Order: sequence, then C-alpha cells, then structure tokens
Amino acid sequence: MKSAVQKRKCRHLAGIFFLGLALAANSAFAEKPKKPKLPKSYESKAAPPEISDADRMFIDLREAAKKNDVFRTQQLAGSLVNYPFDDYVAYFRIKPQLFDSAGGARGDYSADSQVVAFLNQYQGTALADRMRNDWLLVLGKRKDWSRFDAEYAKFVLDDDTQVKCYSLLSKLSQGENPTKLAMDSRSVLLDPGYFGQACQELVPSLVAAGGMTPSEAKAIGRAASERGYDTMARRLGGEDPIAEIVKAAKADPAKAYRDFSQNASRYSKENQALAWGVIGQFLAKKLDPNADDAYRLQQELGYNELLSAETQEWKVRAGLRAKDWALVKNAIEGMNPAIRSRDPAWTYWYGRALKAEGQDAKAKESFEMLDEQYNFYGQLAREELGKSNNAPSRTKVFDQEIEAMASRKGFIRGERLYAMNLRFEGNREWNWELRNMTDKQLLAAAEYAKRIHLYDRVVNTADRTKQEHDFSLRYPTPFRDELSPIARQIDLNLAWAYGLIRQESRFIMNASSSVGASGLMQVMPNTAKYVAKKIGMTNYTNDKLSDTNTNLTLGSNYLNMVLIDLDGSWVLASAAYNAGPSRSKLWREKLTSPTEGAIFAETIPFTETRVYVKNVLSNANYYSSVMNGQTQSLKQRLGVIAPKAATQTELP
Repeated sequence: MKSAVQKRKCRHLAGIFFLGLALAANSAFAEKPKKPKLPKSYESKAAPPEISDADRMFIDLREAAKKNDVFRTQQLAGSLVNYPFDDYVAYFRIKPQLFDSAGGARGDYSADSQVVAFLNQYQGTALADRMRNDWLLVLGKRKDWSRFDAEYAKFVLDDDTQVKCYSLLSKLSQGENPTKLAMDSRSVLLDPGYFGQACQELVPSLVAAGGMTPSEAKAIGRAASERGYDTMARRLGGEDPIAEIVKAAKADPAKAYRDFSQNASRYSKENQALAWGVIGQFLAKKLDPNADDAYRLQQELGYNELLSAETQEWKVRAGLRAKDWALVKNAIEGMNPAIRSRDPAWTYWYGRALKAEGQDAKAKESFEMLDEQYNFYGQLAREELGKSNNAPSRTKVFDQEIEAMASRKGFIRGERLYAMNLRFEGNREWNWELRNMTDKQLLAAAEYAKRIHLYDRVVNTADRTKQEHDFSLRYPTPFRDELSPIARQIDLNLAWAYGLIRQESRFIMNASSSVGASGLMQVMPNTAKYVAKKIGMTNYTNDKLSDTNTNLTLGSNYLNMVLIDLDGSWVLASAAYNAGPSRSKLWREKLTSPTEGAIFAETIPFTETRVYVKNVLSNANYYSSVMNGQTQSLKQRLGVIAPKAATQTELP
C-alpha cells in the first residue's frame, strides 16, 4: 500500500503507529480559525465535548513547546489561565527552557526552581514523570550527580537510553567498579539511534577507567557507523581500522565481499572476523546467498561479542535463509544476552536449530519457554509442542467493574485529549492509569474503552493481561456490518482483513500518515484512485477516503488484488500491502529453493515490513478463533514460498 521507506518516515520514535493526528495549530491572536473536526469515535456519544478557543490555544502551545520556542510558549501559557489541563500548560511553558531549538539539554540552572515546584505540585502523575525525565537529562549534562541520583530513584518509567547512560556515568564518577559498569552497559548500548550525548561520553569514560577495552569501544562505534552515524562512531571508539570496509559493505556488499576475499590477510584475525561480520550483515539485507559464507568465515574466526546487534541478528537470518542450522545455532549461542532475550524469535529459532540436530528434548525446552506467549513465535512454538492456538478461555468482567473505570482520572483526561486529537498525550494519560492494574481491572478498562469507541485503547489495554484474558477485546471486530459484506463479495478472508486493520490503524478511523495514507486500512491516495477505477467506483475523489465504507471497500479490494497477483500467498500479499508488490516479488525471486513462510517472513530486509507481516498473520489466526471458534495452523497459513522470477505489475 505504501513503501516501507515512506512508512518509516511517519512513525513516531516512541512507538506510535502513525503520525499526523494533531490539529493544525493556529495563533491565539490571529483570525479565529475553523473548528477542527472531532474524531468519529466520539460521534455516538450523547454530548461530545466541544473544541473551544482555549483548546485551540492549548494545541498551539503544544506545538510551540515541541519546537522549544521559549517566547511563544510563555506568551500562550500566560493566556491560558484556569485551563483544565493546568499541568500541561505549566509543562509546555517550562520544558522549552530546558532544551535548545535542536533538542539538546541546556544544562543551566535557570529553570530548576520551576521544575521542583512542578514535581511537588503534580507528584505521582504521568506528566511529572515526563518532567523528571527531561530534568534528568539537564542534570546529567551538568554532572550534578547528587541531584541526578536523587531524582533518578524516583523516575518511574526509566525508559530513556540517555538517562541510563548518565546513571552509569554517575556511578563511575563515584568510584564504582568500571568493569561491572561496562558489563551493565551491554544491555543499554544496543541502538545508536538513542545514544545522544550521554552515551557518547560514557563509552570513552569506561575505556579511560579500564572497564572497557578499546576493541569493545570500537565495536560500539562500529554499530553507529553501520547506521550512518560516522561522527558519533569516532566519538565512541576513535578511528576504526575497518571503517573503509564498513563503508564499502554499506555501498555495495557484493563488491566488498569480492574485494575482501582478496585482501583479508592484510588484517589481524580480530579485524578479519569483524569485517566478515559487517559484510555478512549487508549481504544478508540484500538477500545475497554469499551472506552465509561471510558469516561462516566470521564464525570460524570468533569475536562474536564484538559484533553489533544488527550483525548478530542478521547472522541468524542468513543461516535461516541458507537453511544452515549449524550457523543458526552458533549465532544465537554467541548473541549478547540482552539481544537474545529481547525478541522471542531467537528462542524459537534456537529450538528449531536444536531440533534439526536431533536434540528434541532440548528443543522442547526452548519451545516451552514461549508456550504462554500469544505472539507470532508463541503460536509457532505451541504448534511444535503439538498444541492448538485457540484463543484462551474468556474471563468475564461485570458492569459494576466496567462502570468504575469511568471515574478514573487518567481515563477522563485521556478522553478529553483524544477529543482534541492529541493522541500522544491521551495515550500517556491512559497508559499511566493502567499501571499496577490486575488482569481483571485491565479487562474492565478495555471493555470501558470499547463502550466509548476508543478501539485502539481496547486493544492496547487488553493486550497487557498475563493470566486472565478476553481475546474478543484483544482482537475486536468493530465495523463488522460494513466489512463483512465487502469481504464476502470478493471472497476475502475476513480474519486476515481484520488482522491487517488491527496492525495498520488500530481501528482509529481518522488515522493518517505524513505521506497521505488514511483511514482504517491506511489507503494511499494514488492506490485509492487506481482501485476505484478498477472496481468501477464512479465519481470517486480522495476526500471520500475518510468515509468508513469507502475506505474499507478500497482497502479490501486492493488487498485482494495483491493476493491474486502474488499467487495466493498471505505472507507475500501482507508484505506487498506494506512495502509494495514489486518488493515482495523481488524478495521471492532471490530465494534459492522453496522456503517455509516463517523463514521468509523473518528474513524480510525491511524491519517495519518484517514486523508487520508477522503481526498481521498472527492477528489473523486469533481473529479466526475469536470469530469462528476455528484456528488454522499458523505454519499452514504461512505456507511454503518457492522462488519465482519477478514480473512487472501494474498494481501501485
């Protein structure tokens, strides 16, 4: 439907599925703007909240705060006296004083008294935790370790990589064992995209203290270089002896493979191993069969611990693509434990590698570790154990428990923020309220969200339960009266369509992306025009994409078109809906032999599309169970994909 590159641009760093939901901000002192449209999810409420002039000014304040515009935020905040969200007004006024226009912490003392007053006044709230996060970055930058440590102990979410790096720097400055701190850093220094100034200071500091070797620092720097952060790479590890090989592998991995095959002996054993690992990673991302050879050469030389997270993960994928189960097993055994544990994929594939070696008892132990997980690999593991993937028995909650949720402060605030299309803030309030809830309370909250038509919150909330579940809430079926006849008319599997919508929009009707995809099925305008013409939808214009029935009709028909174009493979068609039919065909063409669908899905080169395909098909299986009481084998649903020459398609 839209390219993975386009979709990556419109994803929020915090993990939100789509952007573009904020209203256009208008100056409070300009001509009175038009009223923004309320989300359709509120249309059935008896008295939807009105968007006032003060609300518009608040939205404008939020936008100014995002830009760290101190003058504008002071001006607008001063005009929002007695506004219901007084904490947000104060936060949006203070936060720009902590950061410069580029988003870097200022590190001065000018706003300290305001921050302290805010934290005292709004203690225990989601926004106070957010403010503490911001202030910790300031305290860390100015090395105010005593105050940093006191505030860090109160930071509830503790989900900021830079703050974690500052915490390690604080401990280092106080004489804690640098070797232990270097070991602790291994679970923090995984994604260079989140390092910032703090982590770039931490690594050389650990080297200087003797806790981290220069080779380990260069390995962390190389991970940054692989991602294109060359300046950061030098700050982290200094000059890298294989920097040119990294650069060559990124540009043309096939040529880098050929060239290094001739020149490898010029390098030390360590640098040979690391170069082969980097070359293997970029070959694997091109689905080049030589990736397996490059990684086997690296495996023979060793130094697994100095490979980046990306290189370690793609080592497994290269082995899977080549059906080299020995490499798969060795790659997973050599993984950084923090990398291995963060994705259930590696537990499942380790079990499969053990099974391929005939170690059935040990393989069973791996599969049993995933038995109670309800994700893609949890389903596959249960099938390996001979179990079904039916939805678990439903835990019922009662009206009294559901009605009690209506008085929860976080939900009341969240609803109001959603009504202003401030989803980021609404999610913050809603999710904060969910903390420490029991499973039954979570189900009651999910049912409450369903009653007020906040379907993304239904999914998000029900998805958190551990022991007691209601999969009709995890996998809701709103708009079934509209979607069912459309799917029936074109013989489209309804469970699959719902699985895709759940992944695309979480049932937010007015969801939109920065590249123009919109609605429940996130249909691109050009795709919509193409499909409308093909199915004979007369007088179609793109402003009709916001209509539920039109969006479902066009999205469903396009999904069916890519399914037919890709020979009925749900794996290929799901990938095509996300990244485009041409890419699915190219990825299939590069297979060297028939390949099981799970391996194909795991080796899709685009991270977003890889995650997308696995989630859509996992969703589809549970939707089948929820709607029909029947669950197809996920392995059967994934099928086997055979190599086939890519052909031209007119599908967008």
